[in-house]
Amino acid sequence: MRESTKEHWRDYWVTHADADELYSTENRIIEQLYAACPIRGQFILEVGAGSGRDSVTLVKMGGEVFVLDYVESSLAIIKREAESSQVKAHLVCADATRMPFRDEAFDVAFHQGLMEHFRDPSDLLEENRRVLRKGGTILVDVPQRYHIYTVVKHILIPLGKWFAGWETEYTVRSLERLVASHGFSICGSYGDWMVPGFFYRSLRYMLRKSGIAMLPKYPGGVPLFRRIAEDFRDWFRRKRLAFYTFAVIGTVAIKE
Repeated sequence: MRESTKEHWRDYWVTHADADELYSTENRIIEQLYAACPIRGQFILEVGAGSGRDSVTLVKMGGEVFVLDYVESSLAIIKREAESSQVKAHLVCADATRMPFRDEAFDVAFHQGLMEHFRDPSDLLEENRRVLRKGGTILVDVPQRYHIYTVVKHILIPLGKWFAGWETEYTVRSLERLVASHGFSICGSYGDWMVPGFFYRSLRYMLRKSGIAMLPKYPGGVPLFRRIAEDFRDWFRRKRLAFYTFAVIGTVAIKE
């Protein structure tokens, strides 16, 4: 079974250097952090940043943001994004389980699309706890277990065809328990769907890989139906059942 390695991610970010072609987190990270804690003047750390677009937004909001990834090809993308937005983020190339920061250096730490690549995420979460001040905020964002994304992933992983190598996923309960077990007090959890959906994204990706760029990143749709769908999602996301339909979930917690 193919593992996720440093070389793998170095090559991935070289071939996915155009951040505009990647689907963003649609502001869910920003919205959750903004609701949980101040942004302006806070020392904020994004761990395993990837394209780092959330960090660039947080800099614009007045945060003192440090962006850590263990491959320079990721940090190169973030540097370009920051420069094009005329803001400055502090870029650090280092291992997320051995970060070069003093204890309690940050007010906020967050990561998305990272923890699912750790077979044992204990070292990652302990390091998150170490660099956060007491009362500091952590946000952990991961794939949700009961989703078609998970089914397809677990077919492709044994075949060595999954883009990220090995990867896992979580339920909201298992995520909350894991984070709490490392000395954090859970404030709340959230989730979101893939919009556009998994099958549209997959088809678009396969066509583009074949040199056919015929599908837009976001399909237009009928305005009335799109508004109805948005209203339904806003209503349904407040129901506990929605956590078993989300593509991604996250937990926000405080260091005790």
